[in-house]
Amino acid sequence: MSDRSHRGPGDDQRVSRRGFLTTAATSAAAAAVVGAAVPAAAEPMRKADSETTHIVLNVNGRNYRLAVEPRETLIAVLRERMGLIGAKPGCERGECGACTVLIDGTTRYSCMTLAVEAQGRAITTIEGLAQGEELSTLQQAFIHEDGFQCGFCTPGQVMAAEGLLRKNASPSMDDIRLGMSGNLCRCGAYGHIFKAVQKAAATRKSGGGL
Repeated sequence: MSDRSHRGPGDDQRVSRRGFLTTAATSAAAAAVVGAAVPAAAEPMRKADSETTHIVLNVNGRNYRLAVEPRETLIAVLRERMGLIGAKPGCERGECGACTVLIDGTTRYSCMTLAVEAQGRAITTIEGLAQGEELSTLQQAFIHEDGFQCGFCTPGQVMAAEGLLRKNASPSMDDIRLGMSGNLCRCGAYGHIFKAVQKAAATRKSGGGL
């Protein structure tokens, strides 16, 4: 048995390091359960208005006036500001092609393009290919040839194919493989994708659609 007779009058009031940590942990847990106020991390400083740039983006034939930060990417602005969510953020470093759009008719990775860079240029997204409820010839070809499986990469694949066909209306299979090489399909539907592009090219050549 321990002998308490040797303790001084103030010993019972001393707090050990272990006791302090135990008490602090218990208090914090209780505060979380009952929703009591606890010190919060400082909020990040808000961006000053001077840090934004006012731009006009022409997307699918329509002008959008926006205030953006110089560092904002085109895909972020398309998805978060305009609600055009066809372009997908995949790798976000210019490797997978899921975010492909057309800028002045040329394929571009929107994750690697700043919004301010695209000002004054014609931007086309997957949403701009259809005419109302009528899908474009290329979109119909992807459906007919089962040019997709999970569908995540499909908008980028379609836009890459659209960019290819605008520059080469009669591509060979080698041309198609090369033109689509910047777009990855994790499902491995490449054979069907290539056939879809071939079919769309043939249909357009015969005057059968957009």
